[in-house]
Amino acid sequence: MNCLICGAMLPAGAMFCGECGSSSTATPKTRKRPDPRPSDTTIIQPLPRQRVVISIPLGADGRVQVPPAAVPDTVPEPVPAPKPVAAPVTQDSPPVAFVIPAAVPSPAVQPAVERPRTSLFVLQFSTGETVSAQGTGLVGRRPLPQPTERFDTLVQVSDLGMSVSKSHLEFGQHEGEFWISDRFSGNGTIIRRPDSTSVRCEPGRRYLVPRGSRVEIADQFFMVN
Repeated sequence: MNCLICGAMLPAGAMFCGECGSSSTATPKTRKRPDPRPSDTTIIQPLPRQRVVISIPLGADGRVQVPPAAVPDTVPEPVPAPKPVAAPVTQDSPPVAFVIPAAVPSPAVQPAVERPRTSLFVLQFSTGETVSAQGTGLVGRRPLPQPTERFDTLVQVSDLGMSVSKSHLEFGQHEGEFWISDRFSGNGTIIRRPDSTSVRCEPGRRYLVPRGSRVEIADQFFMVN
């Protein structure tokens, strides 16, 4: 009797192989571990390697980089305080010195910073669904956020061909504009803007998507209105 894993000769009545340690009844099929997420995506086309122009720069922490406020080249000189002025001396009254206090500038009032208001965007999918997007969301066949992630909307796309990944892309808003970010999907994401320009999204980067654009996710797509 031989081991079905490594082919070594097994003595009669042996329960384990002395060479690889496998059970005498083990087969290559029983040793194969199951995929925790089988049949995730059907690859329909290879993704070419190319550099693209990113619409919104991101920092190392994943947040949008904001340029620092401009610092003036010259600093205005301080205004000197007025000197004390003595009152005129008369015979009936002793001399008294009056001091005019320096004018104290009132502190500058900083304007209240308004938080950007989120706009309502409507996503019309090729599968017939219409989703009102106001905030953040995750799109895919079976969208699954990471344990530390929070999304306002989970959009499940029906795709029998499984060309759309389970977690294909995420979306959100930046200063009232809509953006998407490919989540390292199997078939990628393409933005076709109203001005006829097309951009293949680099995974993990955010791209602004104006209204009227078409976002292609493998065999499916949705319109941004």
